[in-house]
Amino acid sequence: MAIKVGVVGSGFVGATAAYAMVQQGVGREIVLVDMRKERAIAEAQDISHAIPFSQPLRVRAGDYADLNGSQVVVIAAGVGQKPGETRLQLLERNAEVFRAVVPAVLKAAPDAVLLIATNPVDVMTHIAAHFAGLQGVPASRVLGSGTTLDTARFRTLLSEHFGVDSHHVHGYVIGEHGDSEVLTWSQATIGGMHLEDYARLRQLPYDEALRERIDVGVRRAAYTIIEGKGATYYGIGAAIARIVDVIVHDQRAILTVTSRVDDYQGLSGVTFALPHLVGGAGVLGCIPLPLSDQEAAALRHSAEIIDSAARSLAGKL
Repeated sequence: MAIKVGVVGSGFVGATAAYAMVQQGVGREIVLVDMRKERAIAEAQDISHAIPFSQPLRVRAGDYADLNGSQVVVIAAGVGQKPGETRLQLLERNAEVFRAVVPAVLKAAPDAVLLIATNPVDVMTHIAAHFAGLQGVPASRVLGSGTTLDTARFRTLLSEHFGVDSHHVHGYVIGEHGDSEVLTWSQATIGGMHLEDYARLRQLPYDEALRERIDVGVRRAAYTIIEGKGATYYGIGAAIARIVDVIVHDQRAILTVTSRVDDYQGLSGVTFALPHLVGGAGVLGCIPLPLSDQEAAALRHSAEIIDSAARSLAGKL
């Protein structure tokens, strides 16, 4: 059976994710759905014109019913923040969007894994899992892009400093996809060596100034990009394509996606990013990290921020 992927929301993120899937050859058919049908049609046509230069996929616009048979549906739908609007008000409006979108997706594609890309992604994944649960879908089949992109940013900056291909740099960013995210310096390695040992071997600097510079570079990346061009979409588009590829081919990869966490270092029922084993059924399990005391405390703080935002919506879902 041909691999089919749905994308709901054809804005910058959704459309770029579809384009990245074409470039990477993920699946055989991609269906774009948007409340502005003309936007979905235009994006599908534009992306289709890249197919002769990339991979043989079919990209088309459709309605919810056309998601039937999708193995994964990426949800990138949502509303933007209005001037003077609080984060809670934005969350409430996006929760109403998901109240309609999630059941509509699952009605057409009841067996699909839902991949959430709408920001704030941790809380929106929590909301999506709530509405999916009302349809009998387990939370493991609802995951968010989480800190997959942040982890890539971390590895990219480390690779630039140490002069090593980023594929051979390992280190995770966990917690919130946002200001409170946690860079796990204690677990970062190159070639199986801790960064401090590798730096000593290669006679490269590894000090607090370096860590501060990279921390800012990762944590503030989105602000810098948005200030310069208005939105981020290439990096997250590629990250979404990677996650979809892992799911549709059941690759059993470890990714820092967002999922509901139960019984992790005293945290339960909170939705945030950790290294998870991801496969065809969605999230298959959590990979616990032996964090330093400082990192563990920062992770608890990050999780509490997400949990507080989710609880602020209690009774409104």
